[in-house]
Amino acid sequence: MTIPSRKILVLLACKLKGPVPKALQFIYRLKEWVAIKSDSGDHTKWGEVETMLNMAAERIKKMGGKVELADAGTHQLPSGETVLLPPVILAEFAKDPKKATLCIYGHVDVQPAKMEDGWATDPFNLTEIKGNLYGRGATDNKGPVLAWLHAVESYQATKKEIPVNIKLIIEGLEEVGSYGLFKLIKKRRDSFFADVDFIVISDNVWATTTPALTYGTRGSSYFFIEGPKLDLHSGVYGGSIQEPMADLIALLGSLLDHTGKIQVVGVSDDVTPLTEDERKLYDNISFDLEEMKNVVGVKHFLQDTKEEVLMARWRYPSLSIHGVEGAFSDPGSKTIIPRKVTGKFSIRQVPNMDPPDVERKVKEHLEQVFSTLNSPNRLKVTATVGAKPWVANLQDSQYVAGQKAVKDVFGVEPEFIREGSTIPIAQTFQEETGKSVMMLPISGHDDGEHSQNEKISRYNYIEGTKLFAAYFYELSLLH
Repeated sequence: MTIPSRKILVLLACKLKGPVPKALQFIYRLKEWVAIKSDSGDHTKWGEVETMLNMAAERIKKMGGKVELADAGTHQLPSGETVLLPPVILAEFAKDPKKATLCIYGHVDVQPAKMEDGWATDPFNLTEIKGNLYGRGATDNKGPVLAWLHAVESYQATKKEIPVNIKLIIEGLEEVGSYGLFKLIKKRRDSFFADVDFIVISDNVWATTTPALTYGTRGSSYFFIEGPKLDLHSGVYGGSIQEPMADLIALLGSLLDHTGKIQVVGVSDDVTPLTEDERKLYDNISFDLEEMKNVVGVKHFLQDTKEEVLMARWRYPSLSIHGVEGAFSDPGSKTIIPRKVTGKFSIRQVPNMDPPDVERKVKEHLEQVFSTLNSPNRLKVTATVGAKPWVANLQDSQYVAGQKAVKDVFGVEPEFIREGSTIPIAQTFQEETGKSVMMLPISGHDDGEHSQNEKISRYNYIEGTKLFAAYFYELSLLH
C-alpha cells in the first residue's frame, strides 16, 4: 500500500469519523489510565502498578500487538526483605523485514499524589479545565504512552500501513529507579533488541511553549555525610566540644562559592568543551528570563543571559544541597546538640564526567576540608545513584525525522534542548544496545510533572499523537 503523503499524515490522528470523535475516545482512555493509582514509591502498592501494566498490555493486544510480560526479577528492600518486581511489557506489531524497526519506551507508574498535598482536583480523576487535562500521570508518562498507541491505532483505522515496524518496552518502576530494567535490557539485547534500528523516548518536557527535540540529559550522584552518635545538652556541653552540626556546615559550605561554582578540585575538568555549533543552538530558544524569574520567585539568576542560564541548567554540572537529617526542624525550641547529623547533596553530571571519578574527587575534597577542622568527630562519606549523563548526535536520522515531523504538525522548527534532570534509561539504551536513541517530548514546560496539579493540555495530547504519526512516516523515508 502506498505510504500516505505528509498532509494526509498530519490529518490522520483524531480526524477519523465514527460514533464518537477519536479525540474524545483518546481522552476517555487517559481518564481510565489516570484512575489507576500506580504509585511505585510504596512496594506494598505494586499490585496497582501491575494492574496498570495489564491494562496497557490489553490495549496493545486489542490493537493486534503481541505482548510479553517479561520477568524483571527481584529486589531487596532496605529491611532486607526480597520482593518480586512487577513485569515489564515487551510488545511488537506485525513486522516487515523491508522496514526500519522503531522501539518506543515509556512507563505507566506515577509519583504519589493526595488532595491534601495541594491539588485543586482529585489527582486520580482526570479533570479538564480550560483545555488542560489534570491528573497524576497525565503528562508523566501515561499521556505520552497512550499517544504513541493512538498514533499506531490511527494508521490502523484508516487502513494505512504503518511505515515502520513498531516495538514497545513499557515499565512500571521508573519513578523509583527502574529496578530490574537495566538487567532485562542487557539480557534481551540479542533477542528483543536485535532487529531494532531506533529507540525513542517521550518522558520529558519542552523548555518553552515551542515544540522541542531533546538531545542530552545530565547524570547524577547523591552523597551523604555523617557525624557522631551521642545527643548532648547544649547547656552542659556547649562550648566545650566540637559540635557535629558545626563540622557538617563547614563541610557543606566548602562545596560551592557564592556564584554557584563547584569548589571540588578537578570535578569539572572532563566537561566537554562548548563548540560554536552547540552555542548557536541556544540562540533560537524562546526562553524568557523575566517570566522564569516570576515563575521561580527569584529576583535574579546566577547568570545574566538566557544562554548562560540554560547552559548552567543543561550542559554544565551543578551541585545542590538538599537537607540535613538528624537536625532539629520541628516548631518550637530544643537545645539539644544532635548526636548524629547527615548532610545530603547531589551533583548533576554532564558528558564526559564519570560518576566513580566524581565520587572519588568529592570524598577527597571533604576529607581534606575535614582534616583542617581538627575535629574529634567521625566523617563518613557515601554515594548512591551514580547515573551517567547522555548526549545524542543531532545529525542522526532520528533527529532529522523528528525535526521534519514537528514542522509538519506544528508548522514551526523545533527547539533543540537538553534536560537538566537525569533520565538514566537513555544512556542505558545507547550503551547496552548500540542503537540510535532520541527524546521526542510532547509535554509542556508548565505541566508540573511530579508536582501538585500535574496536567497535559488537550492540545499537546492530541497534536502529540499527530506528531508521533508523522514521525513514523518521516523516519521511514530516511531508512
